[in-house]
Amino acid sequence: MEIIDKALEFEQRKHTFKTTSERIESSREVKSLILGLNNIYKEEKDPEIMDLMKRLTVIKQKIEKRLKGRP
Repeated sequence: MEIIDKALEFEQRKHTFKTTSERIESSREVKSLILGLNNIYKEEKDPEIMDLMKRLTVIKQKIEKRLKGRP
């Protein structure tokens, strides 16, 4: 359950990224957390894990939107 603790810590962390490399790093980190949680969810089918994945996905989408910029 170490990955769940990491995911909760990431969710509580302040998300102000000064540089593009920080945004890329955090996007990759949250992606790996979501995939790890998904593997656990496949085995346990715990709805709390699904809710955590959904919240992390929203954070990831915001980071990626900021990375892509305006067209």
